[in-house]
Amino acid sequence: MSLETFPNPQPARDYEIAIRCPEFTSMCPKTGLPDFGEIRITYTPDERCIELKSLKYYLLEFRSKGIFYEAATNQILDDLVAACAPRRMTVVGDFTARGGISTAVTATYSR
Repeated sequence: MSLETFPNPQPARDYEIAIRCPEFTSMCPKTGLPDFGEIRITYTPDERCIELKSLKYYLLEFRSKGIFYEAATNQILDDLVAACAPRRMTVVGDFTARGGISTAVTATYSR
């Protein structure tokens, strides 16, 4: 699934868009068990904004992907930056505790 974008309605202005995806699921590459968490995306758009329906379907693709938290968070950032070329963006993967340990991964981009 490709990420779709649309023209920024205010490209001359710096403003922030915050997106919460509280039902993110991926798969542990070592055990094959599901990993659950929240993905938070905050960005300042330039010429393009991320279309949310395509983002939802993009994130659903991780459900069957064996990937570590760190790799998932960084891949999401890389793919979103490639799709919309923002002025800056932060992606936080805040993952549910497993075995008494919770993990939050923050990846940032700034032009």
